[in-house]
Amino acid sequence: MSRVDFYRLTRDPVERVLPAIAARVLANGDRLLVVAAPAMQRQSIDDALWTLQPASFLPHGHAGSPDAAIEPILISGTFDAAVANGATHVALADGEWRDEALGFDRSFLMFDNSRIDDARTLWRALAARDDIDNRFWKQDENGRWSEGP
Repeated sequence: MSRVDFYRLTRDPVERVLPAIAARVLANGDRLLVVAAPAMQRQSIDDALWTLQPASFLPHGHAGSPDAAIEPILISGTFDAAVANGATHVALADGEWRDEALGFDRSFLMFDNSRIDDARTLWRALAARDDIDNRFWKQDENGRWSEGP
């Protein structure tokens, strides 16, 4: 069963949220593909993985680079036919759903209020399926995440 985690970004931007998720993925021994279409967003994510948590650099690279296969986190603008690093988790950092995400064990859809209607429509469509486990995460004013409606 594939799991889809919906992360509604109301307080922090994706560049602040993604490193914590990526750290948990790596701590569990898994690999991550991060997909974001805008080049500037990919660069911001790259910078955040280097500097957001100075004591714990998160090793990463860009899809298509010579070392892509060895990187535990890959950043890409699109889905490739085969993920070079063998990722089992995908983060859709630009808030745009792609059905290819269902080919991963776990997907993280990160969206802000500008995409709330799209997220609700997707939630309903995926909730109707027996092969998908949907989860919704919200952030409180202190920055802590909790599961909820």
